[in-house]
Amino acid sequence: MKRAFLKFLMFGTVIATVGLTGCKKDTPKQEEEEEEVDKDRWITIAGAKMGTNPGDGNGGTVVYSISKEDARNPGVSVSVYDNGFPVKSNRTARLQSSEDGKTLFNIAYTGDNGGEFSRYKVNGAGSFTQEDVTVNISQYASTSPRWVKLFDGDKTGIAVNVANIQANNAAGGPTPDAPFAYFRGTATVLALNLQDVLIAGYKQYEIPLSAEEELLGHAIFRLDAPVLNKAANKLIIGTWMQKRNPATGLTESGFERLGSKSVVVDFPSLENPKVITSTVGFGDNSGYRSFNSFLATDGNIYQATQRDSKGSHILKINQSNEYDNSYVFSLDQALGVEDVYVDCWRYAGNGIAYALYTYGGTSQGYIARLDLNAKTATKVDIPYDVDLDFGQYQGILVSGDEVYVAVTPVGKNGNIYIFNSKTGTVTKGATLVNKAGNHYIGVF
Repeated sequence: MKRAFLKFLMFGTVIATVGLTGCKKDTPKQEEEEEEVDKDRWITIAGAKMGTNPGDGNGGTVVYSISKEDARNPGVSVSVYDNGFPVKSNRTARLQSSEDGKTLFNIAYTGDNGGEFSRYKVNGAGSFTQEDVTVNISQYASTSPRWVKLFDGDKTGIAVNVANIQANNAAGGPTPDAPFAYFRGTATVLALNLQDVLIAGYKQYEIPLSAEEELLGHAIFRLDAPVLNKAANKLIIGTWMQKRNPATGLTESGFERLGSKSVVVDFPSLENPKVITSTVGFGDNSGYRSFNSFLATDGNIYQATQRDSKGSHILKINQSNEYDNSYVFSLDQALGVEDVYVDCWRYAGNGIAYALYTYGGTSQGYIARLDLNAKTATKVDIPYDVDLDFGQYQGILVSGDEVYVAVTPVGKNGNIYIFNSKTGTVTKGATLVNKAGNHYIGVF
């Protein structure tokens, strides 16, 4: 699949003020206070257990927390599979952490408890205390919701889903009474109050493409990775596109891709969905199990593409919430390789980002340092392994100027690596002890 809602409760208006890592602090005192809090934060490492096949991550998710000092020490060994805490999820959990690292948020993915939101207090090591607060969003967003936490001071999570894609005439092909016009599903956008643990609001609607695109069978298959704009009045939501045969209703592969599309909705009302289209990128931008769009220091949003017929691009969405098609950043060209695919990436501040990627149609993962202003990309110099696969990777932690990534080939030991976003220097950190078929999928 990598390539290829509890009663409704309205508590009022959710207003968010964006707090973005890497932005300039207001005062020296505030900067010192935030640095002190950041210094003492927990570093939570997540591992995915094998289900049926090595690296599939379908056996559940385990977490373990260490100090920042230990995370930076290659002499420290961590075995999350022996000493960690299993978070709720039938398959790979979709985890998020609070900005101070003291709270872990989870929505269980599939199974009997799929769609159940949980909040855990991080105590260190394998000790995580589940707080006596739960809410289940499966009635609205299915038992397999896609969700992220907004960068709004840990106030809001946004879950999205598309369900029941079918033709307007239901039969999937032209009929005398109802000629085929489109395939559409019902989209859900739901806001979750992370502090009071309740559903703040949700909206459901069909999201049409142009009439010409829909007549060809194109449709939005998945939504994911919402991000809040600088004005905090719009959400930009990534899409995964699909094409079906208008005559049979069957999905097609290898189709000619449209320009990359995002859905823009009002925030906090979640109303008025609008589709915007890039003429630079031709891939999906829903990511997979992590953030995929970021509000940068310059006030614009940057977004990665996947399954792009011309290799992954970093796209720019301006403060008018439209694609800036004058901004062209091809990772193929920047890295000097072909068929780049971004598995996961993270904005680190001041125009710098780090991307976990593959190229050439293989699954072997690499890491690159990106300069969004200069539109350059450089492969990070660390040891690589043919079994290093970032396909299910979720969490890249940005803490001050440091970027933390767990690097473990499937079934093999690895390390936490810390990259300085300002200087580009690389620090080899704690050893991550692995088990057969397993791999580490994030630092939070």
